[in-house]
Amino acid sequence: MRILIVEDDVRLASALKHILEENHYQVDMVHDGEEGLTYAKYDAYDVIILDVMLPKRDGFSVASALRRCSINTPILLLTARDTVPDKITGLDSGADDYMTKPFAPAELLAHLRALTRRQGEVIFEKLEAGDLTLFLASHDLTCNATRKTIHLSQKEFELAKVLITNAEYVVSKETLIEKVWGIDSNAEDNNVEAYVSFLRKKIRFLGSNCTIETLRKTGYRLTTSEDTAVAESTELC
Repeated sequence: MRILIVEDDVRLASALKHILEENHYQVDMVHDGEEGLTYAKYDAYDVIILDVMLPKRDGFSVASALRRCSINTPILLLTARDTVPDKITGLDSGADDYMTKPFAPAELLAHLRALTRRQGEVIFEKLEAGDLTLFLASHDLTCNATRKTIHLSQKEFELAKVLITNAEYVVSKETLIEKVWGIDSNAEDNNVEAYVSFLRKKIRFLGSNCTIETLRKTGYRLTTSEDTAVAESTELC
């Protein structure tokens, strides 16, 4: 089970990560609202643990943005603000549960169990955009129009997953490096460019009408037809 922690108190976030990993959860950890929103949009988590008072973007705003993008991952808000109006604001913003600091580790784990029971087990087997289908277990990419299939390497698969999830929206090179190579990697722009080239060749081999468009000094976008209009949204969903 995968958990995203969005908490600006680095010591608390590290303590939470340690508790969760001891209980066999897989954990990603970020420290501001903007980065938390990006991670939550680009990857599949079972629960998001979200602090309210965050730099760059507060937890209420992050929760609202995720719900507007139809991301229904359960959200557990963490905060020292325990007044009734604050709780109402949090729940109305799209959060599923609310816990006030300080709390015992056993209480946190009980809240997580309750949230995951409520959610049920949802297993995503594939992602689709235009005539492309990416199979998550096998790392195969299929063009439904031509019925051709090709296997992707690990990096090609991670790149395709981000671009297909955000089809028609621009994804920056910085975001691709973080999601494909990892936030602490030494990967550079030329690594992204090389793997985009590899993935483009495989999409052309499949005969798909999807293309990976380069936007100079901005990033890349998977378009599902040649006449796709430029997306004007300022937030990627």
